[in-house]
Amino acid sequence: MNATTTRGALLAALACVLVGGSFTANSVLGDYPYAGGQFLRYALACLLLVPVAGKGAVDRLRALTPRQWGRLGLLAAVGMVGFNLAVIAAERTAEPAVPGVFVGCAPVAVAVLVPLLDGRRPQRVVLYGALLVAVGAFTVQGWGRTDGEGIAFSVCALAGEVGFAVLAVPVLRPLGPRLLSATVCAVAAVESAAVGLLVDGSGWLRRPDGVETAALLWQAVVVTVVGFVCWYMGMQRIGAERATLFSGLIPVAAACTAPLVGTGSYGPAQAAGSALVGLGVALGSGALTGVRRDRRARRRAFRGNGHLESPAVRVPEMPE
Repeated sequence: MNATTTRGALLAALACVLVGGSFTANSVLGDYPYAGGQFLRYALACLLLVPVAGKGAVDRLRALTPRQWGRLGLLAAVGMVGFNLAVIAAERTAEPAVPGVFVGCAPVAVAVLVPLLDGRRPQRVVLYGALLVAVGAFTVQGWGRTDGEGIAFSVCALAGEVGFAVLAVPVLRPLGPRLLSATVCAVAAVESAAVGLLVDGSGWLRRPDGVETAALLWQAVVVTVVGFVCWYMGMQRIGAERATLFSGLIPVAAACTAPLVGTGSYGPAQAAGSALVGLGVALGSGALTGVRRDRRARRRAFRGNGHLESPAVRVPEMPE
């Protein structure tokens, strides 16, 4: 992989690791009103992102078409507010592993949908890598008890995860990662407030206690501000298909951090699943094929020159 691709892969990986760690923070927000928590999270993230949105942010927003604004609203509703609502609703009748398994299939769906929407065929290597990532995510989480309602909401969570990547593709170029993140956070904050007023009435927002404040700050500052910007910067460099492969790191990060707060354990199944996720990411992102190309190039150089010459290390010529 070249420097741009490597950097994009690292950014996408970091974003997904941060999101995976946020599941640990969610475990201490069970008694806080959902919509109010999401409002605080996205509103604070928007305030932090606006100063770094870049020059000409207002002009770029004004240049958006009504269709693009509608896409931004749908992105926030489906990929952010709706996704979190679906996960919470699924966990009412299903064990947390069930929506996790469905969300783990997002790389497969994105690997198929994005190329088709772009008028091209899905890349076989990316699709194979996505299937390995999905199997690895399933192995990490296992399968829990559920019913029809739990499965239905888990499918909605999968749609939200896919939408978060697919819906962002056409608006990422005109806005850029930072302005896009700030804009969707602002829209999601408004949508969360509307949901809270409709569902919870006057009790949709209250003052969080110390533990809840820490969890909300972590989600707003680290997961949303840093995570979203890194995610969209990674997507900008390597594309939505390859970036979504790294979402397999979400259950891996969740499994690694769960023992820290006593909500889970990390055993042989999690280790095996993590290895499958890593293999799928390496295959789909092109890291393995890049290594093979480098080896073939070195073998050709060896056969042609009678010795092995590394293209990365060369002795500079002395000036005459």
